[in-house]
Amino acid sequence: MAIRARKLLAYGVAIALLLAVFGLYTRPEAMVVLGDFVWACFN
Repeated sequence: MAIRARKLLAYGVAIALLLAVFGLYTRPEAMVVLGDFVWACFN
């Protein structure tokens, strides 16, 4: 795979990940579930 193609693929994956995280912030119940999950890990 060419370096340019690999770089574009990495940028695409990073943008998709950032959009997914932003989408989660628009759903408060998802943040509550995530907080409960983290809390349960240390309880």
